[in-house]
Amino acid sequence: MAKKAHVSETPATAMLKASGVAFTEHSYEYLEHGGAQHGAQVLGLDPFTVVKTLVMEDDKARPLLVLMHGNRKVSTRNLARQIGARSVAPCRPEVASRHSGYLVGGTSPFGTRKAMPVYVEQTVLELPRIVLNGGRRGYLVGIAPRVCVELLGARTVNCALVE
Repeated sequence: MAKKAHVSETPATAMLKASGVAFTEHSYEYLEHGGAQHGAQVLGLDPFTVVKTLVMEDDKARPLLVLMHGNRKVSTRNLARQIGARSVAPCRPEVASRHSGYLVGGTSPFGTRKAMPVYVEQTVLELPRIVLNGGRRGYLVGIAPRVCVELLGARTVNCALVE
């Protein structure tokens, strides 16, 4: 499904609007476990430019967000080393939802329930434009990648693995 009319506001779009960030909206038919790759395929986008928001936690169960290319995986070992943790692992879906306030598959880094440190794969910031979750399953927003640093204080990491 191509671009549709505006989807009702989410905490993510409310935050972007309140901050004066220009964004585009991209809706598609959500597929359980389809992930960023499915969204990219349906919308005709390069999966490298579709950025997934992953809720993870360190060895002390402190939550964090990782922004990663849709066609890459996170090297948790490299990530842990770069952020000074013993280990990092994905949160269980119910824990991720509790931290973010979003359903898994609809997690946006913007407008989360709990403030969490945000880490962005360095090469994401080199792209002219990215598309990431807008706070609802099957709903992406297009922004300039620098917005992640400006609004979220995202710190760069180098932890991508090719899927």
